[in-house]
Amino acid sequence: MKPQGQRFRALPDQYAVCRLSPDAVVPGWASGPFVNLTFTDDELAIICPAERVPADVRAERDWRVLKLVGPFPFTATGVLASLATPLARAGISLLSIATYDTDYCLVKADVFEDAVDVLIAAGHTRIG
Repeated sequence: MKPQGQRFRALPDQYAVCRLSPDAVVPGWASGPFVNLTFTDDELAIICPAERVPADVRAERDWRVLKLVGPFPFTATGVLASLATPLARAGISLLSIATYDTDYCLVKADVFEDAVDVLIAAGHTRIG
């Protein structure tokens, strides 16, 4: 059975995926309409609007964000796979983030329109 198509919206602007040392304090520039902080033994990873990231910070600054329209129950299966599979078949990589209510997929800005086209062709709907 084909998974149900998901609704998604694109967040405006470009985002950066930054790497700081694991003992770093969250900097003040890590703010914006969408920010993700991940603390591990190896790093502090920050995703935030690229324009806020200082030039000397180790980062990839050319990501776009797709937000799935949730919320999704924790028992839902196949939500991320329904997006990741067609993107992978098209040779488009993604970085995924899950929150309590929904999922986000980041794709490189240079393949963003291709990614949207692939998702729509796979039965997903872009809104907003």
